[in-house]
Amino acid sequence: MSERPVRWTEATVYSDMWVDPDDDPRGNEASPDGELATLADFLTGYRLTLRMKCEGLDAAQLARRSVPPSTMSLLGLLRHLAEAERDWRNWIVEEELPRLYGVKDADFLDAAADPAQVDAAYADLTREQAATDAVLAEHADLGERLGKHGSSVRELLVHRIEEYARHCGHADLLRECVDGRVGQ
Repeated sequence: MSERPVRWTEATVYSDMWVDPDDDPRGNEASPDGELATLADFLTGYRLTLRMKCEGLDAAQLARRSVPPSTMSLLGLLRHLAEAERDWRNWIVEEELPRLYGVKDADFLDAAADPAQVDAAYADLTREQAATDAVLAEHADLGERLGKHGSSVRELLVHRIEEYARHCGHADLLRECVDGRVGQ
């Protein structure tokens, strides 16, 4: 008997999709007008994609590591992105907040199959996203340079999109390893 899960999807219209287009919570509307609205739309889409990839899994499945020696797991990705949101916010605020999970890489290394830790990771991610969004909402000029690194608002938004997009790719592979689920 193989250790590999059988590939599957909930989609019935397109067998290579996660869900049917009519059931996709990311919406099917046209892109918004304007650069800022478009960047925000892409960020929202990747955030939803990450959550979709984690949906329906228990703590043990979320904490399952991909392949040795990697420490990557879906739970680790949730924790890592919460840490990243805080880090980006720390680039632009005067008083920096400490790391959420302690030492570097603890977001992945200490991810454990504990339901309380899973709940905390989702809460941390939601809180950190909202806090970073709130700080950046005060700066509508995409060319404005902020913080200790002098990063532009555009650069911060694009960097966040890139980070989520890259990790959504990891999440695709991690989820397929957990239960065989594939798709968009």
